[in-house]
Amino acid sequence: MDEIIQVMSEFTEAELNGRRDQLAALLTEDFTSIGERGYVLNKSQWIDRHDDFSYLTVEITDISVRSYDQTAIAVATQESAAVWQGTPMKLRTRVSQVWVQLAGSWRLAAIQFSSLATD
Repeated sequence: MDEIIQVMSEFTEAELNGRRDQLAALLTEDFTSIGERGYVLNKSQWIDRHDDFSYLTVEITDISVRSYDQTAIAVATQESAAVWQGTPMKLRTRVSQVWVQLAGSWRLAAIQFSSLATD
């Protein structure tokens, strides 16, 4: 579904550049993130993590999207380089995103990351 791939791209761009206003607009009010180590963040925690965390690069590949009426589920591979509290890190994860259509716009309701083996 091209619409979902486009909004995923907008979300990735907002994440990469720490655009908090854009992230706030793209996330549902009850947004939930489950990190690759099991931690859970709500919408404000997700956005505020940019105080200590920033991406240097983000690459999304192997995207598959399934849609159900007003909901879409996207699964992809995400490889990134980031800095958390001054410490560089590289991540390779499988990411699952749940998108819902609200008032004619797609919003991210949930995201979950699972670590992938590194080469």
